[in-house]
Formats: sequence, structure tokens, C-alpha cells
Amino acid sequence: SEFCDTIAALPDGQLWRHNQAGDLPGIGETVDPVALGQLVAANIGRRGFTYTHKHSSDALHWVRHANAWGFTVNLSANDLHHADQLYDTQAGPVVVVLPIDAPQQTVTPAGRKVITCPATYRDDISCATCQLCSRQRDTIVGFPAHGTGKAKVEKIFFMKQEATA
Repeated sequence: SEFCDTIAALPDGQLWRHNQAGDLPGIGETVDPVALGQLVAANIGRRGFTYTHKHSSDALHWVRHANAWGFTVNLSANDLHHADQLYDTQAGPVVVVLPIDAPQQTVTPAGRKVITCPATYRDDISCATCQLCSRQRDTIVGFPAHGTGKAKVEKIFFMKQEATA
């Protein structure tokens, strides 16, 4: 409740991101609807956003509600095929992991537009200036693999692409 009080005290229209690393409240694929509801209520009038790897039908139900009430929950996909599957749920906007050398724009197997996160290739753009992930949208946002685990992510991405081809 202290965290939600802090969010509720933010100025109207304030952009904020929930969880740098983590997920929606709950254990495993389960979403704690009470905790999420408190977070969504605290966000009213603000522009909070987050990401989730919780994709069960129950989790998608709560993600839809959070998005409908103005707390943007992006569904995190593991590859372009998975991005299409999540998009089809209509639970919320979708983001996807891309290969290291991903172009600035690409498409999913179903032909949906994917824009690579501008902050990953432009020094003059950050999450605070881009704000794309904080909005409800049709475009899928892609994040190229990076950091110490990029080779592992790259290997997983290409294995999944070959399996779905």
C-alpha cells in the first residue's frame, strides 16, 4: 500500500514505469487481482506502464482490465510468431525480443508492423522521450537482444524461428 500511495501522489499525467525487471504481482502465471487492482487504482490520472510474461488465460483477463483502466501492460513475446499469438488475444499492446542486428522496422509472420525500440539505436531518445511502450497501440515494439545474455537470447530466437518456419 505504501508503493501505491507513492504512485497516487504523483502529479496528474506523470509517466512512470512499473518494474525495471519483474512482472505483475502474483506467483508464476497467476496474477494477484487485488494487488493489481490497487496498482491500477493508484495509477488513475497517471501514465504508468509495465511488461508481463504472464500469458495464461486468467492472466490475460486481468491484463485486459488493467489496460482498459489506463495502466498499460505490454505483453512480452519471445519471438515474432509468439508476438502474433499474443496480439491475437487483444489483451494489450505487444513487445518482442529481436535478434541483435534487427532492422528498425520488420513484420511478424502475420504481417504486423514491428518497430525496433528507438532508444536502442538513437542516443537522443530514451524511454522518457519516446513513451511508445506507455501507449495503447497496434504496432509491436521490438527489443534487440543486448547485455551479457545477448548470445543466449540470439540462439533461442533463431531456434524458435527455424522451428516455426
